Amino acid sequence: MANKVVVIGSINVDNIMHIDNLPQPGETIKMNSFSKAGGGKGANQAVAAARSQAETSFIGRVGDDSNGKMMLKLLKEDNIDTKHITVVPQADTGQAYILLQKSGQNSIIYQAGANSLVTSEDVDQAQETIQKSDFVVTEFETPIPAAIAAFEVARAANKVTILNPAPAVKKIPEELLKLTDIITPNETESELISGIKITDEQSLKESAAFYHGLGISCVIITLGSKGSFVSHNGQSEQISAFKVKAVDTTAAGDTFIGALSSELDPDLSNIHDAIVYASQASSLTVQKLGAFPSIPKREAVLE
Repeated sequence: MANKVVVIGSINVDNIMHIDNLPQPGETIKMNSFSKAGGGKGANQAVAAARSQAETSFIGRVGDDSNGKMMLKLLKEDNIDTKHITVVPQADTGQAYILLQKSGQNSIIYQAGANSLVTSEDVDQAQETIQKSDFVVTEFETPIPAAIAAFEVARAANKVTILNPAPAVKKIPEELLKLTDIITPNETESELISGIKITDEQSLKESAAFYHGLGISCVIITLGSKGSFVSHNGQSEQISAFKVKAVDTTAAGDTFIGALSSELDPDLSNIHDAIVYASQASSLTVQKLGAFPSIPKREAVLE
């Protein structure tokens, strides 16, 4: 049985500028090439879940513009249920400008656009979809009150909630953390949230203890090329990443979360295997350019 995953989050068009290195202040540099792709944390996570064969639904907003039409079309192509995506008249669809260096490192500037208009009313209209799901996933590129509303509905229906606390927010409302079952920060996000700098296994365990203290039962801290650390049910372990050459790290973390939500059993009994699967998926993502274009299908991950 495929997992049913609901994502509430952002939808962006990524405008990618391919450059050798970042310009210095006052410097003008030449772009090597320009490309456009579907993106946004929420949309990337939904595409990753759908391509790993989860039955995926989306709650969000786009503007009434050509970017909005493009994004709805792309999401539908991946069999994502878009009936809870509202088209907002006179609003811009969210977009990001990505400065992609030759090293594969990226710097991102984004305009929230219609993403900033997602409300708890959007969640109210999708209540039934949430109640029929297995996992509800959200992040911080859309307003937090909507995330709280979605997690409240999920918790009342005994569904598993996954919070990707990115872009990092220093003061996450306690209300949201209390409704979170799985939190998935990367090491820099985790330091901002917990105040604990991650340097070794001890600091990872202390960070996990911080989240468990807030009532979150499962903590997954992603460590880039060093893999990830998981703490759940009094057990913790570090799971290695797959060694690959990164071309573009855009959407690596989002792919991890989407793939995880498609593979994980709702009782979290297969957490180790699901994380290995999610790591494999994100290791394929970083080897290609762009967000949507680089997210792998299930068959590719299993190979």
